[in-house]
Amino acid sequence: MNTLKQVKIGETVKVVKIHGQGAVKRRIMDMGITKGVEISIRKVAPLGDPIEVTVRGYELSLRKADAEMIEVE
Repeated sequence: MNTLKQVKIGETVKVVKIHGQGAVKRRIMDMGITKGVEISIRKVAPLGDPIEVTVRGYELSLRKADAEMIEVE
């Protein structure tokens, strides 16, 4: 199982599943990250947190903890 946190800069991946419960999962989905959507990794901060991604044509920053909950292929 690969997570969004493990993806390298410049790669584009497809969301397979979002792990997590309740409000956390809902917040991730409200940001436009849903099953089947493609995500491109733009930048990673020097200490690895946050991760800047492009999803559905807009830029978004995610915490490492949130990125670990997103399973990709």
